[in-house]
Amino acid sequence: MAQSGTINLDVSMLDTVNSEIERCRPWIEAALKRSGDLNTWAEVYSGLCSGKMQLWPEERGCIITEIVVYPNTKALHVFLAGGELDEILQMTENVKEWARKQGCSFASFDGRFGWQKPLEKVGWKPHSITMHLEF
Repeated sequence: MAQSGTINLDVSMLDTVNSEIERCRPWIEAALKRSGDLNTWAEVYSGLCSGKMQLWPEERGCIITEIVVYPNTKALHVFLAGGELDEILQMTENVKEWARKQGCSFASFDGRFGWQKPLEKVGWKPHSITMHLEF
């Protein structure tokens, strides 16, 4: 019997989870590179294993999300996405449904300008702009 606050993890699933993370690794590493190497593969892997980040694997692409807690709400942030665009866009409804169940009131995504047009087709709207000033 599990103690309150503990999680019963089916250890037989660990190999499957690690296998999916490794299968998606090329897409994840490519997205990390395009984002300016702000994070490392090790940091993403650690975030996935700890549950801080969520992996949404599909046959030809994947998304990595994280829940961000603000003082007045929670949001699902799409941290990385890679693979075939059509597959990534098809994940929107499942990701949105899961986020709602976690208490999130919206989702956010920072990415290249090229994401705007295809994401608008599945309901995303521009909200703000992120700008960088390099030193």
